[in-house]
Amino acid sequence: MITLLDYGAGNVRSVINAIEKLGETVRVAESGADILAADKLVFPGVGNFGRMMEVLREKGYVEALLSYLHADRPFLGICLGLQALFETSGEAPGTQGLGFIRGEVKRFATDLSVPHMGWNGIAINKASAVFNGMTGAEKFYFVHSYYVAPIDPADILTTTDYGIRFVSSIQRGNVIATQFHPEKSGPEGLSLLKNFISPSADAPAVIHKDHPTRLAKRIIACLDVRANDTGALVVTKGNQYDVRENGAVRNMGDPVELARRYYEEGADEITFLNITGYRAFPLADLPMLEVLKRTSRHVFVPLTIGGGIRAYTDKEGRHYTAIETAAEYFRSGADKISIGSDAVDIVRQYLASGKKTGASAIEQISAVYGNQAVVISIDPRRVYVQGDKPAHEGAKRIIKTGIPGPGGETHCWFQCTVMGGRQGSEIDAITLAVVCETLGAGEILLNSIDKDGTGDGFDLELIREVSNAVSIPVIASSGAGTAAHFLEVFARTNAEAALGAGIFHREETTVGEVKAYLANAVEIREWNNKNTRP
Repeated sequence: MITLLDYGAGNVRSVINAIEKLGETVRVAESGADILAADKLVFPGVGNFGRMMEVLREKGYVEALLSYLHADRPFLGICLGLQALFETSGEAPGTQGLGFIRGEVKRFATDLSVPHMGWNGIAINKASAVFNGMTGAEKFYFVHSYYVAPIDPADILTTTDYGIRFVSSIQRGNVIATQFHPEKSGPEGLSLLKNFISPSADAPAVIHKDHPTRLAKRIIACLDVRANDTGALVVTKGNQYDVRENGAVRNMGDPVELARRYYEEGADEITFLNITGYRAFPLADLPMLEVLKRTSRHVFVPLTIGGGIRAYTDKEGRHYTAIETAAEYFRSGADKISIGSDAVDIVRQYLASGKKTGASAIEQISAVYGNQAVVISIDPRRVYVQGDKPAHEGAKRIIKTGIPGPGGETHCWFQCTVMGGRQGSEIDAITLAVVCETLGAGEILLNSIDKDGTGDGFDLELIREVSNAVSIPVIASSGAGTAAHFLEVFARTNAEAALGAGIFHREETTVGEVKAYLANAVEIREWNNKNTRP
């Protein structure tokens, strides 16, 4: 029996699913007494340090947690569950942490994108049974803007490089905590969890304190999900956003089965974009919630869900905040929320007032769950203009392009669209991305209506302009037709990830084949699919 401390933020379903996949049962702690009664305690945390400590104190968990930790009983903290062990955090000045480990939590100060998001390696500093059977070359999934800085070097279990060398896990006796997410780190993460629950007799991993690590470029599989004409949820794919063929919705397969297939082929993340049911009321879209629940039982990489996640008032007059709406998706297995058309309205309001209100879905969700949980999905199209236009025209940033327009135009701007590309706006993609970062978004999913379904490569100009304008990670999307296109986008832009949809659905190539093509040119997470069913 494993006891899980759930203080109410983030996706704990994946942690429960991972533990249950290993044959253990999970009990969720509901009181301090439950914590003290635990044989083994797992504390996953996501979101804001200050809010976490506030909730732990409100629930009366702090004293029990400290008693458990000081008794040197088996403990595994994950992400914010690591940071909670420290004295203070730069994320919440004045808020006291548990103080079990002396030291502080600091924000990354680097020219690299923050959050540090994706698959990175570890340098093992001392022997630990949690790494039994591993080679030391494994990559684990990170998503954080803050890192721990312990005073006592003896507490350091592993370090990782990202602009600086930071502490990525600690161990003091039976107390272990990781900045990375084992439950989202595929077979290697499951192996670590298994070793925590019941250490294997496999050989210990090699200690290699000076081993440098590198962040991998991510390959993401995207599934556009909508109801077909009979009401069943299917994966579909548009051609410049048109998902119908011969009058019927293109049916590329079952979303749960396709997600599992892509996981087993080595996808680093899975993104679901719900493009129909949400338009009425997202919390009534129980089939999509069920898709997330079923997928998270077998897919142990990050899951993103997008589609109308915002504040609502239903037909009975009951109001739901953006936080309440997002919470249901997080509790069903989502790690990140994607906001699309609503971001255009949010940015329009910000540009009119010039200030944050705290009322937008971006601000509210990031304040509770952390900015890494908020992805902005941008759907731009090129609009060509004459070269004598000013570089800035209202909310438009006009660039010189190497792809001339139909009339030979040499300049364009990237118009943000809404309603699945059917309606344009006065706001350009660069402005939208910059403002959304200001409001608290942690990642940009950058699509292209012009490139969608063409198979002739990503819009490198668009990706370069947006990624150069923001300091958060950018996912390149739309246009991938070959493995070479993935190499091209990584070689010629600063995109941290690249997304494929139709190319994978139609099996023109597989995720594994893309990774094999990239292996000698780009840092990737190596994959051995024989380990996907532990």
